[in-house]
Amino acid sequence: MKKILWVFFLLSLAGTANAQFGIRAGYSSANFSDTNFSSRSGFHAGAYYSIGTSFIKIEPGLQFAQKGYKGTDDFGVIIDEQLNYIDIPVLVRLSLLPMVNVFAGPQASLLVSRNYQLGPINSTSLDVLTAYDLEGVVGAQVNLPMGLNLQASYDIGLRSLNYFNTDVKNRVFKISLGYSFNN
Repeated sequence: MKKILWVFFLLSLAGTANAQFGIRAGYSSANFSDTNFSSRSGFHAGAYYSIGTSFIKIEPGLQFAQKGYKGTDDFGVIIDEQLNYIDIPVLVRLSLLPMVNVFAGPQASLLVSRNYQLGPINSTSLDVLTAYDLEGVVGAQVNLPMGLNLQASYDIGLRSLNYFNTDVKNRVFKISLGYSFNN
């Protein structure tokens, strides 16, 4: 009986579904948890595919995202750590109003490059931290005219990056402007 109900649910969802493909880019402010570092400004950009009903949608995506931190060491030397990731979120969106939705979901992140600068010293080695991350994403979006949307989100790292054998997690605030092609 449960299987029949699931099939009925999925068929009704597919029959009323509207799909949207879009792009999104914006500003990111990243830092590590449980540290006294300063946030690092960066950007993120990518694409998404949204499918569902007018009330609930599933939205997988793929984007490039800059993360990391800024700070100073014990001797006052400036540290700038830029971590570049490929993020793969799978969000569930709930429309509260015709123009406003909230969302949450998991996100897998793969570290693709690193640029660490400690004064004049520069390193690009990926060996000092975990090469992948698992995060939770929460946020809200406002749909604007002409297929545009504006969203704010917060990425919460769920696993330790083991950064120089220290237990830290990514924390990223993002503001994005998006465009849905088949709105």
